Amino acid sequence: MAKPVILALDDDLEVLQALELDLRKEYGDRFRVVRSNSAKTALEVLQKLKLRNESAALFLVDQRMPQMSGVEFLERAIEIFPLTKRVLLTAYADTNAAIHAINKAKIDYYLLKPWNPPQERLYPILNDLLEVWQASFRPPFEGVRVVGSRWSPKLHQAKDFLARNHVPYQWLNIESDEGDRLLSYAVSSDTKCQALVIFPDGSHLIEPTNTQIAEKIGLKTRPNMPFYDLAIVGAGPAGLAAAVYGASEGLRTVLIEREAPGGQAGTSSRIENYLGFPGGVHGGDLAKRAVTQAQKFGTEIISPQEVVDVRLNGQYRLVTLADGSQLSTHTLIIATGVSYRKFNIPGSEKLTGAGVYYGAAMTEALTCKGEDVFIVGAGNSAGQAAVYLSKYAGSVNLVVRGDSLKKSMSQYLIDQIEEIGNINVKLLTQVKEFIGEDKLEAISIFNSITGEVETIPTNALFSFIGAKPRTDWLQNIVERDENGFILTGASAMPNGRSPKGWTIERDPFFLETNVPGIFAIGDVRCNSVKRVASAVGEGAIAVQLVHQYLASV
Repeated sequence: MAKPVILALDDDLEVLQALELDLRKEYGDRFRVVRSNSAKTALEVLQKLKLRNESAALFLVDQRMPQMSGVEFLERAIEIFPLTKRVLLTAYADTNAAIHAINKAKIDYYLLKPWNPPQERLYPILNDLLEVWQASFRPPFEGVRVVGSRWSPKLHQAKDFLARNHVPYQWLNIESDEGDRLLSYAVSSDTKCQALVIFPDGSHLIEPTNTQIAEKIGLKTRPNMPFYDLAIVGAGPAGLAAAVYGASEGLRTVLIEREAPGGQAGTSSRIENYLGFPGGVHGGDLAKRAVTQAQKFGTEIISPQEVVDVRLNGQYRLVTLADGSQLSTHTLIIATGVSYRKFNIPGSEKLTGAGVYYGAAMTEALTCKGEDVFIVGAGNSAGQAAVYLSKYAGSVNLVVRGDSLKKSMSQYLIDQIEEIGNINVKLLTQVKEFIGEDKLEAISIFNSITGEVETIPTNALFSFIGAKPRTDWLQNIVERDENGFILTGASAMPNGRSPKGWTIERDPFFLETNVPGIFAIGDVRCNSVKRVASAVGEGAIAVQLVHQYLASV
């Protein structure tokens, strides 16, 4: 943590130099002494300190300065650092002005010039003030800070990206004095800003993309090498398992993820049916452990980065990334999982990220404290989100299109939901419309049996209405079913015959596509079992098939 600052301000350079020397001699081991001979410059320094989230312990300020008096400076400095101790340096002739300003600028003390000897006339007074300040001092948050309105989609994007990449951050609402002040220091008054991200060094980004944030926090977005034995696209449980086994078995392995490691499982508040965790495991924690394990064995992780094209060149697969860079690999594993389907009803597009969220969006849980929230869906992800949000929300309303949860949700989750008093299940119900201009204010729902339509106020809705694979970038390479899921093994063999263009004297392996050396695992694969454990198992099996493929070419 940076040392708290003592600011010395005096327009007389000779006096300022003497003051700085005395302060450094006595306090330099515990505080950082900053000096300035200009009130305007000193205010700019304080703003930069605030952007870096550093602390200021003491202001020692001359009263008689051109353009801005010491009292005027302290009045403005209070707005930036309201708890900092304030001392006014005055000449004998200014003592009356200093006394009158004690209440106006909330001055803690005034000192007469000269202050020699400092052991008698300076240090005892400052020691008392610094001791009082230290007693109430609370170290500031040292990580990333995000500033913006709760209803800003850009803010939600930044918070969600940081959270899913396990980067601690502090959110400051733009409607608070602190948030508004930070925004004014970083952004000009004529610039519209939905989200401001401030980094520990004081640098900041206005409405940044995930890639811009990634570069600032040290994530790798470009490959180190031009060639790999194994490239894995997608860092959900299946892709992470493949990375662990591939790298641990000596394959030069690269893992490419478009958003954040963990996939949908990584956003789960608690997975309770995963083997080896009887008390359940947070999806983010599971993903973090898997990432650490993969990196331990030498996997190179590139994130956030998107694969946009794959081309075949003999035994090699050429992978093109969204930024135009390329890498070459012997084998390719596709583990891109699925994405939640979006609503296609009035209000859905404009209110996404402003009250309407897809997936667990755990970053929004605390903002829902005491509110009535809605969850749409009947699968395990919806059930886990309902249990989690019930700890914060006043009520959680689970909107289910079917007539029962038992068709799609695990029994242990159904039992938990029945035991939690503030979770309400609305069966045979669908959302008809989202209502609101800049934020979600209400939803319109209807009962599919009675036809009854009801409008209910709410500021938050979380959707889990099914999922679809994002595989359009593969449409000219691998075979897919009518829903976009990738065909592998026997499914890739029409009428039991080798796939079109198949060039080797064997049938595709269990997890192999219609292209030799390209495999698909996890939720993106046709007819896969949609469970974390099965995805991890497929990741391990795929690496063994990769070895068999490499041994045969």
